[in-house]
Amino acid sequence: MDSVAAGPKKHASVKHRMQRIFWRLISVFPDKIYLTWKYFSIFGRFPDWKSPVRFSEYQQIRKLEDRNPLYSKVVDKADAKGYITERVGDTVVIPTYWVGTDLASVDWKTVALPAVVKPTHASGAGFFLRGQSDIGDLMKQRPEAEWLSADHSRINREWAYSNVEPRIIIEKCIGEPGELLSDYRFYSFNGNVVHIEVRTPKPDGMYESVYSPDWERLAVHMNYYPLLAEELPKPDKFDAMLEIARSLSQGLGFARIDLYNTSEGIFVGEITLYPSGGFETFVPDSYDFKLARYWDEFVTQ
Repeated sequence: MDSVAAGPKKHASVKHRMQRIFWRLISVFPDKIYLTWKYFSIFGRFPDWKSPVRFSEYQQIRKLEDRNPLYSKVVDKADAKGYITERVGDTVVIPTYWVGTDLASVDWKTVALPAVVKPTHASGAGFFLRGQSDIGDLMKQRPEAEWLSADHSRINREWAYSNVEPRIIIEKCIGEPGELLSDYRFYSFNGNVVHIEVRTPKPDGMYESVYSPDWERLAVHMNYYPLLAEELPKPDKFDAMLEIARSLSQGLGFARIDLYNTSEGIFVGEITLYPSGGFETFVPDSYDFKLARYWDEFVTQ
């Protein structure tokens, strides 16, 4: 049974270990104090709370001040399906087999394999189920307690998750058997797509690249996976993907709309309001300022 990829295999540096210890120590602080010091520990500077000029600063302010009740619906991987259907129809919704909190209650006869099982309120956790042996392994591990205890409203003070009921979802595994699907992440400000981060899986690992809405490669990346060396062809359904991202992000301020382009059609992976918990880093650093200008233009005006 394969675990859903939780991120790149980075060397656990002394700095990162010290950061995690520091975050645990400051976790008792109120939200603003906690976010101020966590931001400093990551970026080496304090956020400007009064006059933000960086995307990362706007993200911190959003977590403290923006209380749009719709946010809690769209970050829930189960409840977001209703929002997606209302906006763009159900053909882009990944079929759901089961939602609940106790895997012992699943009627596995109703689950068509391959499938994916994961928490509805967290990322970086889950399993691919390709055969009956995978189901057996899953039921031996019984990851419910660990998964359901994750709380992003505390980990990174992401307010939207404070009103999300922790659950587990089992979905259809999209794509052809053995197919490595790219993840197209549309960064959108109230219906205005500004760039697309593409995560491209290869046999030796995951790679990233960034493209404009006109499908021109940008000299920027998120500093998470290695840069993909080659240029990617424009997806055959790219215009439809753009329209889906625009429709789903309209009215959400900023949102990252994750899409998959398969032989069966386009599917929405998830809607993310706080990429990397609001602590996303960019190379070059100047891109943090550029995204803030989009926020000024499309969100705060």
